[in-house]
Amino acid sequence: MNTSDSAVKTLLGDLDFDPSQLKQKYLAERDKRVRTDGNEQYIEVTAEFSKYVEDPYVEQPIEREPLNDEVEVVIIGGGFGGLLTGARLREAGFEDIRVIEKASDFGGTWYWNRYPGAMCDVESYCYLPLLEELGYIPQHKYSFAPEILNHSRNIAKKFDLYNNACLQTSVTELRWDEAQSRWHIQTDRGDNMRAKYVAMANGPLNRPKLPGIPGINDFKGYTFHTSRWDYSYTGGDSSGGLTGLKDKKVGIIGTGATAVQCIPHLGEWAKELYVFQRTPSSIDERNNQPTDPEWAESLTPGWQQARMDNFNALVSGGEQEEDLVHDGWTDIFRNLTGTAAKIASRKLGRRLTGAERAELMELSDYQKMNGIRQRVDELVEDGNTAEALKPWYRQFCKRPCFHDEYLDTYNRPNVHLVDTHGKGVERMTENAVIANGKAYEVDCLIFATGFEVGTSYTRRAGYDIIGKNGLHLSDHWADGVRTLQGLSSHGFPNCFFLGFTQTAITVNVPHALNEQAKHIAYMLSETRRRQKNTLEVTAEAEQDYVDEVRRLAKVGARFYAECTPGYYNSEGKQGNNAGFFSDMHGAGPIRFYEMLAEWRDEGNLAGMALS
Repeated sequence: MNTSDSAVKTLLGDLDFDPSQLKQKYLAERDKRVRTDGNEQYIEVTAEFSKYVEDPYVEQPIEREPLNDEVEVVIIGGGFGGLLTGARLREAGFEDIRVIEKASDFGGTWYWNRYPGAMCDVESYCYLPLLEELGYIPQHKYSFAPEILNHSRNIAKKFDLYNNACLQTSVTELRWDEAQSRWHIQTDRGDNMRAKYVAMANGPLNRPKLPGIPGINDFKGYTFHTSRWDYSYTGGDSSGGLTGLKDKKVGIIGTGATAVQCIPHLGEWAKELYVFQRTPSSIDERNNQPTDPEWAESLTPGWQQARMDNFNALVSGGEQEEDLVHDGWTDIFRNLTGTAAKIASRKLGRRLTGAERAELMELSDYQKMNGIRQRVDELVEDGNTAEALKPWYRQFCKRPCFHDEYLDTYNRPNVHLVDTHGKGVERMTENAVIANGKAYEVDCLIFATGFEVGTSYTRRAGYDIIGKNGLHLSDHWADGVRTLQGLSSHGFPNCFFLGFTQTAITVNVPHALNEQAKHIAYMLSETRRRQKNTLEVTAEAEQDYVDEVRRLAKVGARFYAECTPGYYNSEGKQGNNAGFFSDMHGAGPIRFYEMLAEWRDEGNLAGMALS
């Protein structure tokens, strides 16, 4: 990028930094962290690690006999994807629905994430689905985990999804029976049930992962994963009060979005807290507030969809006359994309070229991240700690975080940041974590190491899907995901995927899931209306869509290749296309949702074969 005499540089005025030097700094920080093993650095939570996926929140084990029956629709997963699919199918007149969920209740992510401080990081009025349908207004701009879990349960009650549900049940195999045109579903309960349709709502981030640290099995202290928080050990609840840690030396590995929310509580209560950091997160202001009752009373029908659309447009780089949400997310995008480009165009008296837009975005990104790093200096008292907490990468190399207590926590005398300079923890002993050649003795070690991304879909689901002619989904997707519209694959009739399988990425995940749920409800309704039994993507339509997705993905791939490693880019493994954003539809969520709506309006189920 040459900024010496560019129109964009003239518009921005004198820069107080050298863009070329900053880019080299970013690349150097990336290179420190790149590993040849990529996702393989993490351990699969099976065998001796199975305790990290067990359900610690079971209040009453469910006893029942194995089922050998048939239902019209099986939904696998009781999180927002499953809840929205069930709701939209109920609205479309489908009655014979069964949800299968491995947890003891609905809620998905919000069933598992009960760690102290857990809250949504997208505004709750947009994030919590079906607010108008339930006549509910969240208590805060950003809801805390207990309220979100309770809302999930209320959705299930509202749409009668508890009826006939199989909770505390895990699917072990899904197999298509061509003669019966039915899916056979086997579970760990000995069930052998049949379904005409299956919707896979397993969730994009659902299977905990552990770092492959040498000696991890040697450690004799107490351990747990943040998605299985053990309050019997720590004391307290999701609001804090971790009195069980007042005489404990605690270590936590990871400084991503989850750790940012729980570390302030650990720092408040632990005798000593050691935070083991490989890469710092970007921490902007959160500024959570209780809901204004007068504002809530002023809302008119259709308010939530309008608000979701407004937010989605702004965080997709579009323009809106008014920013209804007006938070850290929309601030980032206003300054990086749509609004910034519009202002620049007005000043120039012409539209920006593609190169100028890219330059504007990069320079604005540098300015924004300089502000993030300046905030660290303003809040963290110790200079060395402040330097270690500064993120050196582009804004969206990692998911931006927002918090008002995280950085201040490092001013506590009992909180110690152990920066590993991008290398991570070296090994573990019976009583200590070794980092930078030094042993840190801890009584308890908490893994805030996130969820599997980039491993195969069937591994994350926990079972394979066997379609027509014995075709395994793991084989069909061996060289990458293959779908039409991200929802269906050739050879797997009447089977639908929700989540991020060649769909469009959006900041507000429930918005995306709602669009997918509406699309699935339409396809099932049309199949029923036409009195057909099966609906299957044609091979030609699947290939055309895959080609389109991969053509549009090239620009994003270049961006993430320069990013510091993380789950967005398959831990920086070069040439790997299994990062979180790999194989997503590059037209963006606004155009993608329009494409789905246009497809439905055409009414001919293009690319689908009915029989």
